[in-house]
Amino acid sequence: MLLAINTEAQCAMCRAVLESEQGQSTAKGINDGIIYLMAIPYILVAGLGYIIYWKFYKVKKSKSN
Repeated sequence: MLLAINTEAQCAMCRAVLESEQGQSTAKGINDGIIYLMAIPYILVAGLGYIIYWKFYKVKKSKSN
């Protein structure tokens, strides 16, 4: 756990296609897709946290009045 190990995390076919392309547009598309898939869970959790906070804040505010 304390050592950083370089690994290859692509299937052989994906890697071959991405390395052989001249314009690298497919590689950019793959990278954008990875960012999109990575961001969605964070956005959902942040939204859920905001809703929970808003509900508790609303209840707390109504009790103090």
